[in-house]
Amino acid sequence: MTSHQPDARTIVMTGASDGIGAAAARALHAAGHTVVVVGRDPDKTARLAGELGTTGHVADFARLDDVSRLAADLVAAHPRIDVLANNAGALHESFATTADGFERTFQVDHLAPYLLTRLLLGNVLAARGSVLWTSSAAARTVRTLDPATLGTPDPGARYRPLRAYAEAKAAGLLAMAELHRRVAGRGVTTAAFHPGVVGSHFSADGDGVVGWFYRSRLKDVLLSSPAKGAEQLVAMASARDWEPGLYYERGRPARRQPPVLADEALAGAAWERTEDLLAAHVE
Repeated sequence: MTSHQPDARTIVMTGASDGIGAAAARALHAAGHTVVVVGRDPDKTARLAGELGTTGHVADFARLDDVSRLAADLVAAHPRIDVLANNAGALHESFATTADGFERTFQVDHLAPYLLTRLLLGNVLAARGSVLWTSSAAARTVRTLDPATLGTPDPGARYRPLRAYAEAKAAGLLAMAELHRRVAGRGVTTAAFHPGVVGSHFSADGDGVVGWFYRSRLKDVLLSSPAKGAEQLVAMASARDWEPGLYYERGRPARRQPPVLADEALAGAAWERTEDLLAAHVE
């Protein structure tokens, strides 16, 4: 990907309260783009929006009503959205269900960004824009998913947080791929990328070893900085010189794409299953 700058764009950035999202928002704003910041933390979101002189929106992706309200506000304020950056995400170390009845990690990392994408798709189509997903190399460990049980974990099974996170990210990859197949002919481009392992506050509120690590100073020593992790997001949001429908690492399509992306039928089935799960919100 090259580093040339196109005309200024309107970019909706979720997960912008902190970490990669905040770093990307600052860089894109400095490059002359209009960045609409979305975050879960009201104070951090307001501070960043004030710093950039832009609009801030607060939404908790563990509440689908928040996502619907956010989408309604964005649809009204921004008839054309050049880039939707689905950057929000979390890894929760303990099992919990949301008020909507879904496993928390699955909702925050897949259902909520999918819902936001569906509700904003008309605005992205109007701009012939892009939809980007911040993914994870963890999705590589998932060889397949069962659409029939997607979003409904076995209540008797032991909760495995890393597996739940990997499967949620894999579901996001399938959504990206299926969206590409559905709208590529209408000028919209999609992609997902792994930002690297970044020393942000990701999972810092966890009650296990992952949370402890992300609260410690070790993360700053051992992991990439948020600014470094944001570089790929900034490059892809700033230009269209990348091949759509793929998963990226280190600024280029991964040599070996995640296994789930090889199965077009699975992507279609997972899309329909997600539509069913969100039927009350996408009417």
